[in-house]
Amino acid sequence: MTNAAIAMNRFGLGARPFASAPASPTNWLNSQIDKYDPALSASASQPSRASIAASFRDYQLDPKDRQVAGKDAAATMPVDSMTQIDPAKIEKVVNTLRLQYVAAVDSRIDAAITSDTDFAERLVHFWSNHFAVSIDKLPVLALAGDYEFTAIRPHIMRKFSDLLFAAVTHPAMLLYLDQAQSIGPNSPLAAQVAARRNRNLGLNENLAREILELHTLGARTVYDQNDVTEFARALTGFTVGGMAKGPVQRFLALNGKDGDSQFFAAIHEPGDRNVIGRRYRQKGEAQARAILADIATHPATAKHIATKLAQHFAADVPPSSLVARLEKSFLESGGDLPKLYRTLIDSPEMWLAKQAKFKSPWDWVISSLRALNVRELPNNRQSANMLAQMGQPIWKPGSPAGFSDVTENWAGGAALMRRVEIASRIAERSANRVDARTLAPRILSTQLGAMTAESIARAESPSQGLALLLLSPEFLRR
Repeated sequence: MTNAAIAMNRFGLGARPFASAPASPTNWLNSQIDKYDPALSASASQPSRASIAASFRDYQLDPKDRQVAGKDAAATMPVDSMTQIDPAKIEKVVNTLRLQYVAAVDSRIDAAITSDTDFAERLVHFWSNHFAVSIDKLPVLALAGDYEFTAIRPHIMRKFSDLLFAAVTHPAMLLYLDQAQSIGPNSPLAAQVAARRNRNLGLNENLAREILELHTLGARTVYDQNDVTEFARALTGFTVGGMAKGPVQRFLALNGKDGDSQFFAAIHEPGDRNVIGRRYRQKGEAQARAILADIATHPATAKHIATKLAQHFAADVPPSSLVARLEKSFLESGGDLPKLYRTLIDSPEMWLAKQAKFKSPWDWVISSLRALNVRELPNNRQSANMLAQMGQPIWKPGSPAGFSDVTENWAGGAALMRRVEIASRIAERSANRVDARTLAPRILSTQLGAMTAESIARAESPSQGLALLLLSPEFLRR
């Protein structure tokens, strides 16, 4: 595997047949960091957060009362089961949000297929999965695209602390992990509710736990349950206008801005906080910001991020030397992400010829469409359907941990059979304009093996030849 092929396939999203191989692969990758533009022209049609929030204004949302319904696995949407709500009204809301979700998916797929800075695009997908949210929750359905477009994309070339704060305070994350309803037990609003209704309001620790375990320090490292609780108290105050529940929603109806993340001192737990051996005396939002800034540059965070980045780009079990080099870069730069990416590019472990990474469904579908020079799809929902059938529906991981990045989760017998079926469908659409015998050496370059070349040459039809190319061992890995 040549360095040019590594740059296009391991760092990028896949070679395209008429794109010239970079003369200097490292310069080509570094230039993508310099000229990255986070804006997506197609995302301009996305609805405002206020209009999304308006869809929920007339009724309460309760995750416990949602269930997944529908036959289309690519766009299955949660449906409200609360009997007091008009089913027709619910269906209208869900249909509206479904259309907004599909439009956002279109923008993401278009960018991935057509991008000339696909190393940067891969980084967007990596960080979006690292800070995962899920459309399993109805409020997140229409916000998932806005989350990736406004919280992830603009911050991947900044400090990790900037990306962290943008991700965990976006409305989609606050709603997904129930932070929008978290109320300090001793906050002013909690005191009012307790006095009027003799009812105590509770703290929600979901966001605090996932930030420590998944987003920064890593599981079972330097924190304990006390740190989670203290951090959860510091995070109280962050909520979403027009989309929270209960007393918070009623308060925000008078004070909030629909659809936006906001901090309200009235629901913040007062007092100092002790988190991971450090005392925080700041008041209000400044307290949470100070804790986030400290854990963003903690040595445990550096190791966690270095390991995940190396695992995604290099191997399921990444070389310890690569992890150590990335960890050192992270610590020395204070979490400067462009410097971290340049360290990745300069690492010799990244340029080994062996194809150590098995493509996830997303990688495989996008690289297939790029290989076939599909510049535009008549219906990107078809691609979304393909990904759902292979177990990786866009913005719908099974947990806050995001989709798996290791081979065993994507290379099972059933998963490979689905790829066979989908490869045949993709090939049938392109067989009238693409010859696999000509395309294979352009896409696979020197990694094209004799057995694969012979199989393609002996294919019974043009579509079978293309399917064999997309299912070849060389194309399934990067």
